[in-house]
Amino acid sequence: MMRVSLRLKLLLYFTIVILLSLSAVGIAFYSISAKQLQKSAKSQMVQIVDNAVHHTNLYLSSYQRSMVALLTDLRVKRYIDLPADREEYENYRYMTDIRDAIVDPVWIRNPEIEALYIIGYSGNALYYYNGGSEPSFKPEDTAKQIRYFKENTDESGRLTIMNYSILGEKTPMMTLIRRIRGLRSTDMKGFVGIEVKAEELSTLWKGIDLGKDSYFFIVDGEGRIQYHNDQTKVGSIVPASLGKQISEAGTEMFRSSSEGMDRVYISRKAEYSGWNLVVSIPYSQLQKPLNTIRSSIIVVAVITFLTALFLASRFGKSITTPIRTLMKGMSQTEKGNWKFIPLPKHRDEITELMIRYNLMVNRLSEMVDTVYRAELRNKEMQAERQKAEFQSLQLQINPHFLYNTLETVVCYAVIQDSDEITEIVGALSYMLHYSVRTNLEEITVANELKHVMYFMVIINHRIGRTFEIDVRVRPELLLRKMVRLTLQPLVENVFQHAFRQGVEDHHTIIIDAGEEGDSFWVSVQDNGCGMALERLEELRAKLSENRLADEEDRGSAGGIGVPNVHRRIQLVFGEDYGVTVESSPEWGTRMIMRMPISGVKELSSPAGQEAVAPILTLPLAGSG
Repeated sequence: MMRVSLRLKLLLYFTIVILLSLSAVGIAFYSISAKQLQKSAKSQMVQIVDNAVHHTNLYLSSYQRSMVALLTDLRVKRYIDLPADREEYENYRYMTDIRDAIVDPVWIRNPEIEALYIIGYSGNALYYYNGGSEPSFKPEDTAKQIRYFKENTDESGRLTIMNYSILGEKTPMMTLIRRIRGLRSTDMKGFVGIEVKAEELSTLWKGIDLGKDSYFFIVDGEGRIQYHNDQTKVGSIVPASLGKQISEAGTEMFRSSSEGMDRVYISRKAEYSGWNLVVSIPYSQLQKPLNTIRSSIIVVAVITFLTALFLASRFGKSITTPIRTLMKGMSQTEKGNWKFIPLPKHRDEITELMIRYNLMVNRLSEMVDTVYRAELRNKEMQAERQKAEFQSLQLQINPHFLYNTLETVVCYAVIQDSDEITEIVGALSYMLHYSVRTNLEEITVANELKHVMYFMVIINHRIGRTFEIDVRVRPELLLRKMVRLTLQPLVENVFQHAFRQGVEDHHTIIIDAGEEGDSFWVSVQDNGCGMALERLEELRAKLSENRLADEEDRGSAGGIGVPNVHRRIQLVFGEDYGVTVESSPEWGTRMIMRMPISGVKELSSPAGQEAVAPILTLPLAGSG
């Protein structure tokens, strides 16, 4: 057979992987170059926007300089201080003087200004209109204008830009207005306003192609849009999150989706007015050159990936095919089918591994067969030993109890001619029949209580009085499973040890049951003489030995009944379960059997009612 070294295969395919890695490194460097291109494009865009914003600031500041002439002129301040009941001639004189001295030079310097007006709080108002006669307003119109400007201008006298126009809404206007002080006091006495067509500001941006869906807008200090390419947005409030970013970003570019699209914003704050000039560009527009680069990279990456995938498939197939054959053989081995693996034609390290596997399977099959037979014999012996222990335990009925019972039956037969003999013999017959049912270890609580009932029939005749057991087991627990012949020995233990001085009127036995987590417990409690601490510790130590009691233990604490019940529960359910004992001389004794909740069948309650837990009392009187 031709031997091909696995090392040679790995070397060949790893060489291909290295070549692919070098290609990937080249693509990574290309990606870095693309990032630098993106950075350069952003820098260029920032420079364009900074330049445009700078010219816009200069453009708007020229209007403010025109307003300064009005704000500082004494004639304007005197006019603002005039009372509302001024003479009409005086109003005309001020209007003519201010127009000749201030307004006409303003028209010359800034012909794009549409209107200029001076309005005092007292109702004095001078209106100048560029290119036509001054508009006339009624006193109520002037009062309305005063109220509007008071509500929407800065109280300290800073410049306010708004889209409100006293000339109406026929042509969109941008209004620059400030409050002015009078000559006689430092309090604000009126307003000085300039109105410019909004389209004049847009001419500054015509030479700059920001691209589709890009626009410019002005936001005042309260977040209100004073100018926008989209006239429908003028006067609206920018989203809170966007307004916060504009105020915190400073001169940095930032991204936001507050307007429903992922956009890039550049904001510049005008020092003289305090409002922000903001340019908004879709992020996808900045990413467009990079998208082209990215698409090219994706195409190259896909082709490279498919090539590498094909080569990796071939490489993997050459390795995994023999390994899969080996795995199939192991799978058959796990099922107990000692199957030999067929060897491939070529020879390499994996072939050598298959040869050694076949040798191992041959030897293991022999060893496992030997161990399996030995283990089978051990399990059969263990099962027989446990069965013997069960049967031995089931047949360990207290002989003294049987002897005394038979003597009682004889006495009744000789002395009395009554039905008591039938009752005793019937109860004894049931108990003997129940005791020798060796084919069933798990039984319901109800069956164990029935066994105790017949036991009490005999006990009542033996003690010569009626003794009733208080059974507090809830109805839904009567079908819980427990170990057979475990409840009656604990009840018998009460009469032998707790009531050893005889049964008194105050003596009671309580049988109860319940659940704790995943455990089910049944308890037998008495108010008899109880156990001293030494005797209780002796019984607990015997229970901890986890073994069956024998005749030698009959005289010890608890006799042989309690330890055998404890061990019997452990043989059925495991050593995590069994009997625990609580006792004190003043209080009495409580024996608790703990078992797992398994094979449960619960009693259902009538519709609309909750399950009740009545106290059941067994009527175990001696005379029926």
